[in-house]
Amino acid sequence: MLAAMPQPPSAVSRDEPVIRDRGDACPGALRLHAADDGYLARVRIPGGALTAHQASLLASAADRFGDGHLELTSRGNVQLRGLVDGCGAGLAELLDAAGLLPAPAHERVRNIVATPTSQDVLPWVRELDRLLCANTRVTALSGRFLFALDDGRGDVAALEPDVTVLGRPGDQALVRLGAAAGAVAVAAREAPRAALLAAEYFLDAVDAAGARAWRVAELPAGHTLDDGEFASRLAAAGIDAVRVPAVDWPYCAPPLPGPHDPLCVLPPFGRLSTDQWRVLVQVAEHGDGLRITPWRTVVLPGATDPALPADAGLVVSPDSPWLSVTACTGRPGCAKSLADVRADARALVDRARGPLPVHWSGCERRCGHPRGTQWVDALATADGYRLSVHGRTLPNRPDLAAALTAARENTSSPQSPKTQ
Repeated sequence: MLAAMPQPPSAVSRDEPVIRDRGDACPGALRLHAADDGYLARVRIPGGALTAHQASLLASAADRFGDGHLELTSRGNVQLRGLVDGCGAGLAELLDAAGLLPAPAHERVRNIVATPTSQDVLPWVRELDRLLCANTRVTALSGRFLFALDDGRGDVAALEPDVTVLGRPGDQALVRLGAAAGAVAVAAREAPRAALLAAEYFLDAVDAAGARAWRVAELPAGHTLDDGEFASRLAAAGIDAVRVPAVDWPYCAPPLPGPHDPLCVLPPFGRLSTDQWRVLVQVAEHGDGLRITPWRTVVLPGATDPALPADAGLVVSPDSPWLSVTACTGRPGCAKSLADVRADARALVDRARGPLPVHWSGCERRCGHPRGTQWVDALATADGYRLSVHGRTLPNRPDLAAALTAARENTSSPQSPKTQ
């Protein structure tokens, strides 16, 4: 049996402390990143929710300005790569026409993930996004600060967000600060405003600490966020809040690809050509749009005709080997990469199978690696790939496919506390 999809990468899942000694260079739709294959734009999609029209315009942007592909990120956003020099104004105009730049000063802080198979969280998404875009204080948030709006099942709540809203019965919600054991209970209708106040509380703590912190987990000792103080801040803002000292946080696995309702599609490596993207747009036109998930899949709720062309190159099988393969950008997009890791992984995906997922890295930075330890690390070196599992380097073998299969099938370890 194949392993479930590995968790997305997380800035706080590593053991060493995070020290921010520079400004936040996280790319956006207006702040483009210069990569080896051209410029890169990251378009924030709050809750991953796109209308078919918006999705169609994103494809037009990729064709007009970029390399004709769209990439899904671990926060349910969309990246355009290979952008030509001088395209910034035209790209901004197109995204604005699509309603994807409601507040240019805030576009990099609209990092909101939401339960992708739930329609109930969408009002929260829209209201929180509106509040963020109307608030000048939160423009100080980094492009890494993450909000998670979970309908109560525990899927996006497991992604180590900075602020979590978890739905509860009786029109209630819990608001959690970072990885705190407890939370604050509020009425569901107040959840978006409480999430915004949580972000302001974080910024106040950053200012008081006099340190540069991008995430709640990076606040120095003595300046961590406190549930009691947060409850008092909510009360001062007119929100009835009750402190809940300990919460049994639920966990739900992410949706797997399959032709169920809603249809869930996995593009290999989270990368689609505009032709593939438009296949999904055509399906979305007969349903309720698209939902980009933090697991680099696409959910198509309400689609009346979920059939996809067999030659579209999109995965709709829950037991596909692609569920356990991730990779960084690699060559030619990254100058630091020592290999075209995606091409190498694609060549072996059907031959090297086993229970553990494999992440392919082009250099020692291991960009985009999954959370926890339950994965095989295939690291490109000047002499080929070096394999390791649970931090233990494995002996070199001439047959890489056989080596990967052995690593995945014959290695076991207790589940990492950060891997659900």
